[in-house]
Amino acid sequence: MNRSDAVNLLAAAIPRGPGVWADLGAGHGTFTRALAELLGPAGRVYAVDRDPGATAALERVGAQAGARVVPVQADFTAPFELPGLGLGTLDGMLFANALHYVRDAGLVLARLARWLRPGGRVVVIEYDGRRASPWVPYPIPSARLPEVAVAAGLAPPTITATRRSAFGGTMYVAVAESRPEGRARPGARP
Repeated sequence: MNRSDAVNLLAAAIPRGPGVWADLGAGHGTFTRALAELLGPAGRVYAVDRDPGATAALERVGAQAGARVVPVQADFTAPFELPGLGLGTLDGMLFANALHYVRDAGLVLARLARWLRPGGRVVVIEYDGRRASPWVPYPIPSARLPEVAVAAGLAPPTITATRRSAFGGTMYVAVAESRPEGRARPGARP
C-alpha cells in the first residue's frame, strides 16, 4: 500500500485540519505519512514504534511530511512517554495493522485511551476474516472490535471504510471515540 492508498483509506476516519495524534506501531511510516497529510502543516503526529530501524525511517518521514512528526522509540504495549504531552491531550490515536500483534488488545487499548481528550478518536485498521498466523497472531475481526472498544472505555466503533487486502481477505477502518467517563486520572501513566 502506498501513501495515496493510505490517505484514501483513512480519509473518512480522520478529521481534516490540525490535531495532535499518535500513530502506534507506526512501522516505516506509510500511515504516518497519510495521517500527517490529512492533519496538514499545523498537525503533529507522534510516530511510535519499538524497532530502531523504523524509528530512523520515521525521522526521515518527519523531515518530508506536511505535519510535524515526532518519532518515539517505544513498545506501545508497555508504559512509555510522549515528549511534552500529558494524559487527556491527544486528539486521536491510529493503530494501522498493529493491534493484531497484541494478545490482550482490550487491556492495552484501555491503558492507551487515557491519552485521549474527551471525544478523541481511536482509528483502527485491521483484517477482517483472517485466521491467526505469524503475521496476524491475534486477529480482531470487525464483529469483535465493539467488545474490545467498549472494554477499553470507548464508544462502540463505526466502520468507515473497507478494502480488499493484497494479502487476502478484507481490511477495515473503524473509529471509536473516547467517552468522558473513560478519562484518565491525573498522574496515571499509560
